[in-house]
Amino acid sequence: MQDVITCDSAGTISQHQGNRPDSRMQKAAKDRDIQTGGTARMVTSEDFSSADMLITMDNFNFSELSQLAPDQKAKEKIKPFCDFVSTTDTEVPDPYYGGAQGFEKVLDLLEDGCVRLLDDIQKKD
Repeated sequence: MQDVITCDSAGTISQHQGNRPDSRMQKAAKDRDIQTGGTARMVTSEDFSSADMLITMDNFNFSELSQLAPDQKAKEKIKPFCDFVSTTDTEVPDPYYGGAQGFEKVLDLLEDGCVRLLDDIQKKD
């Protein structure tokens, strides 16, 4: 039997809550055969208990999530995504106010980091 890994996305501010992924990100992802979908939601207290890991894209989200964590055990689940990238990047940049290259940069980081993240998960099994 194969283990199942599920992934969900949640934010720490309500600005985009209920919105679909940015159309520019959808296009850039589709060009790489990456499926996107769903709508933005806020992180909940249940996320801290149900998730094995909580991955943050930038320092602001790391700080916000750390403040929302109900206890030390929950805080220990929080990891910066860039801990898994092979580049020197320390944050995944927010491409919202930039051009198409910003979305490509985010996808480059995601593709790179997800390989190492999966390796890390498999080592823990």
